[in-house]
Amino acid sequence: MVLFDMVKKWFWYDWLMFIIRLIISISLAFTTVEQQQYFTLPIVVLVLWQLLAFSVPWLCLQFDYKYYLFTEIVISGGLILYLASFFPQAYFAFLLYAFLIAAHSVQRAYLWSGPVSILLLPAIIKLLAEQSEYWVMAVHIGLAYVFGFSFQLLVHNYRQGEIIREQNAVLEQYLSQIERITLAEERNRLSKELHDTVGHAYTSLIMGLETLRPELATDKGTESLDSLLNLARQNMEEVRGYVHQIESPHEALPLLQSLRKLAEEFQEHAKVTVRFHAYGEEYPVMKQAKTALYRCLQESLTNAVRHGHATEIKVSVQFEPQQTRLEIQDNGRGMEHGREGFGLSAMKERAMNLQGHVSVYTEPGEGTLVTCTLPRQTELKDEVIRLLVVDDQPFIRESLRALLEEQQDLQVVGTAEDGEQAIELCRQVQPQLVLMDVEMPNRDGISATRAIKETWPHIRVLILTTFEDTSKALEAMRSGADGYLLKSIQPLELAETIRTVYRGGTLIDQGMSHKLFAQLEADNSEDDPSPIKDSMAYELTPRELEILQYVSKGLRYKSIASKLYLSDGTVRNYASSAYMKLGVRNREEAVEKAREAGLLE
Repeated sequence: MVLFDMVKKWFWYDWLMFIIRLIISISLAFTTVEQQQYFTLPIVVLVLWQLLAFSVPWLCLQFDYKYYLFTEIVISGGLILYLASFFPQAYFAFLLYAFLIAAHSVQRAYLWSGPVSILLLPAIIKLLAEQSEYWVMAVHIGLAYVFGFSFQLLVHNYRQGEIIREQNAVLEQYLSQIERITLAEERNRLSKELHDTVGHAYTSLIMGLETLRPELATDKGTESLDSLLNLARQNMEEVRGYVHQIESPHEALPLLQSLRKLAEEFQEHAKVTVRFHAYGEEYPVMKQAKTALYRCLQESLTNAVRHGHATEIKVSVQFEPQQTRLEIQDNGRGMEHGREGFGLSAMKERAMNLQGHVSVYTEPGEGTLVTCTLPRQTELKDEVIRLLVVDDQPFIRESLRALLEEQQDLQVVGTAEDGEQAIELCRQVQPQLVLMDVEMPNRDGISATRAIKETWPHIRVLILTTFEDTSKALEAMRSGADGYLLKSIQPLELAETIRTVYRGGTLIDQGMSHKLFAQLEADNSEDDPSPIKDSMAYELTPRELEILQYVSKGLRYKSIASKLYLSDGTVRNYASSAYMKLGVRNREEAVEKAREAGLLE
């Protein structure tokens, strides 16, 4: 069955070789049967010998090449020597064998298969049959060997061409997929940007025009009308800027200035009071983070007036050492639980892409508090991240290299096919981040990660695998990995994840994290079901509950991060989310309320 499967994969040159071997064997069989009276061996032995000369080298060629040349020369060449000792012209049958030997020789095998076939075999025939011409035989066999060598070059070029054609077909398909994904992402991005911009602008215009009704006949009304028209023109230009990929005006300003300007414009045109406060020393943030915070404020202000009918909004920006926090609190009528529109979903998605989160606390009649927290990530300027790609599949290694090096700030400085090579290349090229596969020969990715982290703790390791195995993920994170992703991740998302992990973040595939949390929840329910049951009332995740347990013991965020193999910013995000769900403002209140609710051991 295995042999049949191999034959199904043959190309035309494989069939040609098989037919040549079959022709030799059949012609020799008929010749020996006709001339059997001249041979000393019984005809049965000769036929068996010819059957071995046909099958043994051919089977070695299919299953274990290293024995092929030896069996071809010894069995087939020995048969020809025996026949030539009786009929010197029998050496002509070896010409096709010489062709096969040359066609199947590779690299160093030519150094000995050629001399043995061309020089040694004619010499032995000359000794057995003195009337034969040595140099005539050597020239004939040599020409057959040269033809075999030329045919081997032809086959090699054909195979290379096939490989190139297959790779081109795969790359064309992959490029088509990337194009479709890029177009989908771009349409999604533009829809969000246009939604936020147009929605915010028209809310301001509508509210402003409503308040303008009694003042239309006054100079003040005319002035307000002109102001609203200017706002409309500015926002129209901003929309055009997004459509034509022109940078938005707010992106050219520092974060604090752009947020303050947005709040002031909204207060002026929506006729609501917006109180803006900033805490801590401002530091530069990434362009993506600035946009996420700007859109979060924009959407929250719009929702506060459109849905909450608020008259006063408090905005605070806190520049903390490990994270940037934006809070928007209004005195409106609140929102209904479970109601999550397009804008709120876009806010959460933007924050999630930056390993942050958006929390919304609302109660009917008590207003709404929106908190957007992003880990501190400074902009990388003219800095290139040095990458090492580790995977046992050559095509995957080269595909990752091609995709990643399209990014200006990513450089693949080496590739390895197993864990041993990865460790050696870490010693030689000193990469800043390693993309590590899990299942590999010689040494797997998890043990290699452990060795790399022990020797070079500063090198970041991001697991990139096809295995959705929670035990593997847990083992990898305990071995020091800084992230665990699946190979199905989109290229642009992979590049952003690499940058995040390089800056100190920790990231686990969203689907895998759900499985890990589910497993943790199941384990906790078996050990002590009461905390999990109580935590459901506050919609606390297992990870948030776990961090609350550590907080109640007096551990600082940095200590918790080291115990859970997370970054400080990630731990702060989980803690902030837990505080928001509990309705508290700090760790002391959180611990007190959690104890009262029976959430802590």
